[in-house]
Amino acid sequence: MASIADFSAHDIHGKERSLSDYLGKVVLIVNVASRCGFTGQYAGLQQLYNDLGERGLVVLGFPCNQFGAQEPGDEAAIESFCQTQYGVSFPMFGKIEVNGQQAHPLFEWLKSSMPGVLGTEAIKWNFTKFLVNRQGLVVKRYAPNATPDSIRTDIEALL
Repeated sequence: MASIADFSAHDIHGKERSLSDYLGKVVLIVNVASRCGFTGQYAGLQQLYNDLGERGLVVLGFPCNQFGAQEPGDEAAIESFCQTQYGVSFPMFGKIEVNGQQAHPLFEWLKSSMPGVLGTEAIKWNFTKFLVNRQGLVVKRYAPNATPDSIRTDIEALL
């Protein structure tokens, strides 16, 4: 059985990062975008990270431009936006695709491990969230409209 430890991704600065670094932590993986109706969720994601990071939560942001071209900037622009507008300090990664033939292997695994409504694997929009336990396994998937605060209880149960 695969786990988060079987994957790597380029961080926002282009450095290859093994996601095995996050084993032992509760991980919330989110495909994000800067020009989306849900972009305000960055504030809630950062709040979760601030409040629960010391207990073992890490939030991982994966920018994606596949939905309405709502993440048009390059990594430097994305990082600047996240820091200046929302004070994001959780790990951000390079822009990826989450659906289709170019989908990042991590997201292929996340989608197959935890399909959405009616068994659909495709991600429908930005700010879809996947909750991963300390063993690196996906335990829950949340729709884009699920606010960070609304999933806090699920996160705390894993901490």
